[in-house]
Amino acid sequence: MTQFNDTELTDAVIRSFDQTPSPRAKFLLQELVKSLHDYVRKTDLTFEEWDYAIDFLTRTGQKCTDIRQEFILLSDVLGVSMLVDAVNHRDRDSATETTVLGPFYVGEHKVTPHGTDISASLPGERMFVQSRVTDLNGKPLAHVPVDVWHADDDGFYDSQKASYATEGPSSRARFITDADGRFYFRTILPCSYPIPTDGPVGQMITQTNRHPMRPAHVHFLVNAKGYEPLITHVFIDGDKYIDSDVVFGVKDELIAKVEKRSDPAMPDGKTADGPWHLMTYEFHVKPGSGMAPAPLGTKVAEDA
Repeated sequence: MTQFNDTELTDAVIRSFDQTPSPRAKFLLQELVKSLHDYVRKTDLTFEEWDYAIDFLTRTGQKCTDIRQEFILLSDVLGVSMLVDAVNHRDRDSATETTVLGPFYVGEHKVTPHGTDISASLPGERMFVQSRVTDLNGKPLAHVPVDVWHADDDGFYDSQKASYATEGPSSRARFITDADGRFYFRTILPCSYPIPTDGPVGQMITQTNRHPMRPAHVHFLVNAKGYEPLITHVFIDGDKYIDSDVVFGVKDELIAKVEKRSDPAMPDGKTADGPWHLMTYEFHVKPGSGMAPAPLGTKVAEDA
């Protein structure tokens, strides 16, 4: 007879999944049991600690809504989101580095003409973004959809605001690369911002003396036919949180020097109303197939 003690219990639970029809599901579940049981044994977990953990996870789920996904936030601050990204993109072959999608990607973006100010209604320092998409040999890729989105000057995404339902998107759009693989647009200079701290994940960050800040960045999703989808951020060099991103998303290659300019005209020849900033970045994609993933969980969530 099996003795369900701290040494034999794990093997019994692992065997309980032996008849799982899917080999991959069986492997994932059995490895999960091993890791969880090892954690309990290594830490000599108490009843009080386990009760607290269950309560924490319960409150995390209760914080989720149609416009917020607290479990994504938990995954991000524990570094799991970036680790999943890393193990799925080990071999880059000189392609641009990836990072997390972030839960503020809301799916289909509206195709927008080059040069459009996607933050025209928002206050902030103006910025011109010029970019290009190529293959690994530098060949420009035309007719490639590129989705962009970022936070405003106060650190909020459009979908976090009550006005989103009635006024629609801002600081997000889709551009199609031209014959030389280029696209460009106007916007505002994004700023560093905190993840939400009004839920259980934010409370954990506060109680463990971690700061909740993300460095300023712009999200890009490059989806060229015949190439691997590229999901990434471009971070602004010099941001004070560039070395301590709360969700561990920064990579050296993704940091861009954003120049402050006083030229009377921006690169597209249109007049500048005052000082402005220039972000320049080139994306390199590797051959592959498949579409970029849909947003994880719900339509929108509070994290980035």
